[in-house]
Amino acid sequence: MGNVIEIRGIIRNFQLGQETVYVLKGIDLDIARGEYLAIMGPSGSGKSTLMNLLGCLDTPTGGTYNLNGNDVSKMTDNELADIRNREIGFVFQTFNLLPRTTALDNVALPMVYAGASKKDRTVRAEEVLTDVGLSDRMDHKPNQLSGGQRQRVAVGRALVNKPSIILADEPTGNLDSKTSLEIMQLFDEIHAAGNTVILVTHEEEVAAHAHRVIRLRDGMIESDVRNK
Repeated sequence: MGNVIEIRGIIRNFQLGQETVYVLKGIDLDIARGEYLAIMGPSGSGKSTLMNLLGCLDTPTGGTYNLNGNDVSKMTDNELADIRNREIGFVFQTFNLLPRTTALDNVALPMVYAGASKKDRTVRAEEVLTDVGLSDRMDHKPNQLSGGQRQRVAVGRALVNKPSIILADEPTGNLDSKTSLEIMQLFDEIHAAGNTVILVTHEEEVAAHAHRVIRLRDGMIESDVRNK
C-alpha cells in the first residue's frame, strides 16, 4: 500500500505580538494509502492546526511533510494551491458552498481550477452527485437543499478530482443525529471504495467510524489506537 502521508518532527509556532505560541511540538505521523483515520483532541490541542498543515492550507515552522512523495513543507503558495486542488478533497462543517450556484456547478468547481473542459466537468460532476445520492437534486441551489443534502454536495465536490485524501473537518458539526449518521455512512462507503479518509472531530461516535484514532494533547500525539 505505502504511505500517502509521512510527517517528521512537525513544529508550528505562531507569533502573537512579543509572544511565541507553540502549537505543534514535533509530530511524527505516517498515514497509509487507503487508511481511515480520525484526529481528536480537546480545544487548543492543535488538531485544527494539524489539519491545516495536512491540507496544505498552512506550512510548518519546522519539520518535513511528504504527501504522495512530494515534500510540501517547502512549497510556494502557488505550488501548495496546485497540490491542494489535485491531491486533497476538503469537507467542512459549514459546507462552504457557493449560494447562488447549483449543486452540479458547486461540485464541478475544483475541475474548473484543474483546467478540465465543460463537458468533462459536467459528466464527472453528475457521476459524483449520483454516487452521493443526489441524482435528483443536481439543479438545486444550496438554499433549496437540507443540511444533509448540502453536506452531500460538499462531499461530492471533495471527490470530483479523484484526490489522494478526503480531509473532513467536523463534517457532522452542523447536522442533527440522524443526518450525521447518514453522512458518516457515506464516508464509510467512500473509504470502502479505496479512498484515504481523515476526519477531524471532537465527537466519539464520529471517530468510532474510523479504523484508527489519533488523540492530540498540548501539541503532541497522546495516543494512536487502531479500532478495527
